[in-house]
Amino acid sequence: MFIDELSPIFRELTQHPVSFVGGFFSGVLRLNLADDPVKSWLDKQIRSNSYTSNTTDAHNGKATGPQQISID
Repeated sequence: MFIDELSPIFRELTQHPVSFVGGFFSGVLRLNLADDPVKSWLDKQIRSNSYTSNTTDAHNGKATGPQQISID
């Protein structure tokens, strides 16, 4: 029964180990994501990992027709 309650945590740990451990340590160390060293690093990571598309910017993120999504 105790294993059933912890299974989502273990699933996230196995699927995304780096982000899970980073989030865990930021919670343990009580790091505020709005503080300057962390915020500037996160902004730098987001800018380097993201790309811009002219079609999504032109439509403000809205598509021209209905889209299908799947929710796990």
